[in-house]
Amino acid sequence: MLLLAFSGWGFSWKGLLDNKKGEWWLLGQLLVIGLHLLNPWPNSTYLEQNIDTFLTSIGIVFITIGTLLAIRAFVQLGPSLSPLPEPKIGALLITSGAYKHCRHPLYQALIICSSGSVIFFKSLTHLFLLIGLIILLKGKALREENKLRKIHPEYNNYLETTPAILPSIPFLDWRS
Repeated sequence: MLLLAFSGWGFSWKGLLDNKKGEWWLLGQLLVIGLHLLNPWPNSTYLEQNIDTFLTSIGIVFITIGTLLAIRAFVQLGPSLSPLPEPKIGALLITSGAYKHCRHPLYQALIICSSGSVIFFKSLTHLFLLIGLIILLKGKALREENKLRKIHPEYNNYLETTPAILPSIPFLDWRS
């Protein structure tokens, strides 16, 4: 089953040039996630040690929760998993488990992990990366949803009743 999840994604060199399946969204996402390895700025040595320890702990909690949520969503998506906003041919529409409460739980998990890195590093650099990741993931999700509406007619009802990424945050929950 795990091998099925990693197959049929449709990557091609031509796709990287013409963005036919949304490859540029994936590349942007991977770039912003990779940039999270940058050194924090400003340096947290200016913070009181107690505040620093508290924020570091909160950051670790966010990163841990985000990682666990990502694993759960990854497993539940199974063979329908694709890192591109173009759904795999024959992919099922998953609306149970993590997908019952959120249309894009993997994106939600990435945002929670990125928020944890902002808190952990106490870094403006990571705050800007979080903002960039949110913008990229929303764009990617909107493109993905346009494709899913065409493939799965029942997606329109799912779209109306289920929060997009984070409920009650208008930029991340665009239900009508």
